[in-house]
Amino acid sequence: MLFGQPESNRLPSPTSGVLGYHIAPLDFFDWPALPMKSSIRQKLELLVDRLDEIDRMLSAPSTANDMDQFRRLSRERAELEPVVDQFNAFRQAENDIAEAEAMLADPDMREFAEEEMAAAKARLPGLEIELQRLLLPRDPNDDKSVILEIRAGTGGDESALFAGDLFRMYSRFAERQRWQVEVLSASESELGGYREIICRIGGTGAYSRLKFESGGHRVQRVPETETQGRIHTSACTVAIMPEVDEVEDVNLNPADLRIDTFRASGAGGQHINKTDSAVRITHLPTGIVAECQDGRSQHANKASAMKVLAARIKDVQVRAQQAHISSTRKSLIGSGDRSERIRTYNFPQGRITDHRINLTLYKIAAIMDGDMEELLGALAAEHQADQLAELADQN
Repeated sequence: MLFGQPESNRLPSPTSGVLGYHIAPLDFFDWPALPMKSSIRQKLELLVDRLDEIDRMLSAPSTANDMDQFRRLSRERAELEPVVDQFNAFRQAENDIAEAEAMLADPDMREFAEEEMAAAKARLPGLEIELQRLLLPRDPNDDKSVILEIRAGTGGDESALFAGDLFRMYSRFAERQRWQVEVLSASESELGGYREIICRIGGTGAYSRLKFESGGHRVQRVPETETQGRIHTSACTVAIMPEVDEVEDVNLNPADLRIDTFRASGAGGQHINKTDSAVRITHLPTGIVAECQDGRSQHANKASAMKVLAARIKDVQVRAQQAHISSTRKSLIGSGDRSERIRTYNFPQGRITDHRINLTLYKIAAIMDGDMEELLGALAAEHQADQLAELADQN
């Protein structure tokens, strides 16, 4: 029972996953309009009824006394309202066409009716396309901050230097979005750059913008250490993981954790290098390890390591779900395969090529300086196209 209704009579909530639809925040290219199928229309009519039900519940005195329920209903209403408004506009256009057709028989109204019908028919495709966007499935992690991991791969010192370049690229993009960047752990190389760097990028919607960056990033350029002018190829691995709101969300049993402390290495003050302030946490059931030594206290490092460990465990779960989806639907975007080479950065030619969507941009300097809007927008648009095709197949 929910709000006095039998389960069989409950109106579905888009946030509950019954319909699984949510507003898509991106607005890119023109999609071909799909016919409005009866199943989609029925779902939209259910959403209209659900919005009416929420309005009645919000006006009830009992809801005002329960702030948790009030906030939950308010969030659901905010998600539903744009969909319902768009559907009402779509139905109004249909009604305008029907009324205009009825007036065609009147010679005095025929010209006016034809103008009204033409205007309504011109509005209809755009309204339908926007409805399709609004009905796209939403990733529940889209609004979250992210844990970014960059690891140097093949290429030795040059790979570490490239890892540093990638970190600066993502950091500058984050600055453009007014997001916060917090380094959780870093292992610097001797010539600069990083063998590994882990950071938190905090900001609403960070995961929705960066989630397609996971994978292998390859660079082709003349290294600073190269004296013969030869072009070398190196690679780094990038992992984007949604931040876990609460560590408890991943059900970490203290008995499953082994916590080791050790003396921090590398540059630091007298205190940081003379005490066992660094922390390494191992999740015994999975073997996943997280460590942090950049904080000035063992307590701070333990908190950071727990945050990274929770995100890594959650990421394993997410990638398992993505693998299951990929087995039934071929989608190169968002496959979650870390071994996949997703992008090549060719400095001599000044180009960046994303191999998943065959996109080449000759603006490598701007992108490395954080101007990633066009690149990320194209990836998101391709993902939306895949979702629209899947929506059409399901209905």
